[in-house]
Amino acid sequence: MVWVDKGQVAKHYPDARTELLKAMGEKSLKTYAKYGLAPESILGTTEPLAIGKMINEWNRHFLTSGPVVAMVLEGIHAIDNVRMITGDTLPTFAEPGSIRGDLAIDSPALANSQKRAVHNLVHASGNLAEATYEIALWFKPAEVHDYKRADEDVMFG
Repeated sequence: MVWVDKGQVAKHYPDARTELLKAMGEKSLKTYAKYGLAPESILGTTEPLAIGKMINEWNRHFLTSGPVVAMVLEGIHAIDNVRMITGDTLPTFAEPGSIRGDLAIDSPALANSQKRAVHNLVHASGNLAEATYEIALWFKPAEVHDYKRADEDVMFG
C-alpha cells in the first residue's frame, strides 16, 4: 500500500499519450450523446483531445486522493485474466462477479458532470506494453518475485 505523489501519477498518466487522450475524449462524447447531455455546456468544449486531457487530470487527482494497493500478477494469460476479474473499465458495463461489476456503481455521465474521474476501484494494464511500462514504473526489480506454485507440476508437468 502506497501513497502516490504527483510525480509518480504524472508518469502513470502522462499528457504525451495524445492518441489515448483523444480516444478518451471521443468515448466521453459518445456517452454525452447517448444520454442527451451537452458537453460544451458542462465541459466548455467538444474537442476530444481537450476533454481527454481533462479526464487525465481527473484521473491524476483520483489516484492521489488516498492510498493505493499496487501489485503485479503474473502467469498464463495474466492480462486477460486480470481484466476479466476486474471487469469493464466503466462499472455500468462490468459483468456481475467482477470487482467493478459488484463493487462500483459510478458512470462516466455522472463523473463528467461532476468533473472527476470515474471511480471504478481498480486499474488493470490493458496489454503487454502497458503492463511492462507500469511494472517498471511502480516496482523495483527486487520487489517482483518469481516463485513456483505447489500445483505447477500437476498442471504443467
